[in-house]
Amino acid sequence: MKIGRALIDGAVQLVRIEEDEAVLLYRESDHPAADALREALAACVRLDGDGARRPFRDIQLLSPISNPSKFLGVGLNYREHALEAGLEVPERPTLFVKTTNTIIGPTDDIVYRATTSDRVDYEVELAIVIGTRATCVDVDDADSVILGYTVCNDVTARDVQISDGQWVRGKSFDTFAPLGPVIVTADELGSGPLQLRTTLNGDVVQNGSTDDMIFNPCEIVSYVSACITLVPGDLITTGTPAGVGFARTPPLLLRDGDRVTVEIQGIGACHNHVRVT
Repeated sequence: MKIGRALIDGAVQLVRIEEDEAVLLYRESDHPAADALREALAACVRLDGDGARRPFRDIQLLSPISNPSKFLGVGLNYREHALEAGLEVPERPTLFVKTTNTIIGPTDDIVYRATTSDRVDYEVELAIVIGTRATCVDVDDADSVILGYTVCNDVTARDVQISDGQWVRGKSFDTFAPLGPVIVTADELGSGPLQLRTTLNGDVVQNGSTDDMIFNPCEIVSYVSACITLVPGDLITTGTPAGVGFARTPPLLLRDGDRVTVEIQGIGACHNHVRVT
């Protein structure tokens, strides 16, 4: 199934998308400060339940998760991307933290100040959404704790990332994680390779496949859960394919007025404008 968060009649609702309709499942405003999906999973609300229906055209989709307890990422997880960056293929997943203030919806603006960075880059990524509590999960069992997947643009300030020598600040500017448009459950998405693509102002700049991943989602979840307990609603981005802006000659980076689209086969796309203040 496809699950989203939507603004409907001034209230945030957890919804299930069925063709041209949205089925209302859970009202976030009934639980102040809660994320609709995370709260629903914790309360064991059935995502396949039924509720009022609204035409899809009448709803505004938000980020499918707004406040995960953890937002983690895996760097250099595509062979061709590691090569274009001039780095060796890692022997184990390279983890980093992306803070939750980064999260915006699939059509919100990416905003940054010119005084904080002038080398802001795009990265289309498949993001894992955790569905159940997970500690020390075996690789063979990891698929049972994955609710599904969504699309993330892991926007990165390359100059900050490089000058700091670690990645948290460069990955964690406000608005640096467009998410959405929905979560597609693992059973619907299937097990085959997925195509990932980024377009910048209409030009395709990344066009890759999850076939190029070094560590697959189950391996990542198992690796993370060996030391970090995962809970419903947690997010883990899984790396980006080749074609990022900083590795190009000349570099191709996000500028004021740009329109960037990141999309993944079977899930959908985030369409975001860039504003530099």
